[in-house]
Order: sequence, then structure tokens, then C-alpha cells
Amino acid sequence: MRDAYHEELDALTVRLVEMTRLVRSAISRATTALLDADLELAESVISRDAEVDRIFTEIETSIFDLMARQQPVAVDLRMVITALRMGGDLERMGDLAEHVAKVARLRHPDSAIPPELRVTILEMGQIAERLVTKAGSCVASRDVESALELEHDDDAMDKLHRKLFKALLASDWKYGVEPAIDVTLIGRYYERYADHAVRVARDVVYLVTGSRADGRAPQSVPGTA
Repeated sequence: MRDAYHEELDALTVRLVEMTRLVRSAISRATTALLDADLELAESVISRDAEVDRIFTEIETSIFDLMARQQPVAVDLRMVITALRMGGDLERMGDLAEHVAKVARLRHPDSAIPPELRVTILEMGQIAERLVTKAGSCVASRDVESALELEHDDDAMDKLHRKLFKALLASDWKYGVEPAIDVTLIGRYYERYADHAVRVARDVVYLVTGSRADGRAPQSVPGTA
């Protein structure tokens, strides 16, 4: 009976890692669709977001069932709590990739990104991929050291986000209001995507140590150790 219970807990990790792979693929394809004005690719990102949502729903259902049947405590309770939070963050990352693809679709057959900013957006997409790949590895291995590194890895995304705003506010911006809005939104989508990856890593730290990544004690949860 307990073996089956722990198999169910392990299955949560498997589903979470699968979600990281899906949202990594989504942001990669959304970036390409955005830069290449690829309508077919943008549509594929939008349609496949339902798969991410489906897995998150499965995680939620499994967790509620486990809570009702097993009443987990200590580390097991931390596992189900963090799985629910991580699943929520990963589901939101899928949504953000979908938002990028929708901008690509909206501006087709043109690209929403001015030529001067294409390299910056490409770099933001690459950083987003690296962050979620590392987050997925941390979820699978429960590697606290790597999870803590994500906080610093995210600095590169924040730097590029500031670079976008500097370009938008420059006196020589020549593309008008609509492209400025597109770039503002897209920059925000990538920045938030990275933030959610960091939150997943923080939950790995909490799962393993019982403490937050910033060293503060978490709010008490009955039955946790």
C-alpha cells in the first residue's frame, strides 16, 4: 500500500518534468514564430498549450486524491504542496509562450520585432529555454545547489528586459506606438516566464530543505518537518 503511495508521489515529479519539456518547446517555437513571422508555427504553439493545461489538471486531480486518501505529512506533504505550486508556475509559463505566439500571429505576415531588436529577443528566448531546462533538471534531481543558481541566472533576462525599455524610450525610436506596445508586451512575457522558472527552483529548495531559497523560514504548514 505504501509502495503504491510513493509511486504516486514519484509520478507527480515525472509529470512536472514533462511539463518543463513542453513549455521549453513552446517558448522555443514561439520565439522562432515571432522572429520569422511563421504563422503555422505560431498556431502550433497556441493549439498545443492545451496539452500543458491537461497535465496540470492531472497533477491537481492526483494531489487532491492523495490528500483525501493518504493525508500526507512531513516531507510527503511538502512534496504535494510544492508539486501543486510548481505545476501552476509551469502552466503559466505555457500561457506566456502562447501569448508570444499570439503576437506573432497578430502581426503576420510581418514580424512584430524591429530589426534592431531581433538579436535581443533571440537572446531572451535562449535564456528562457536554458532557465526552464535547468529548472526541469532540478525538479528531477532535487539538486538544491543548481536550484539556487537560477536566481542569478535570471539576472541576464532582467538585463535584456531593461535593454528593451532603453530602446523603446530612445529619442531615435522610429516605429511608432503599435510596435512599441508589442515589444513592451513581449519583453514582459519573457521576463515573467523567467520569473516563474525561478519560482519552480525555489520550490525545489523548499521541498528538500524546508526553507525558502532566500533563507527565510516558510510559513508553517501543519505536519511538515
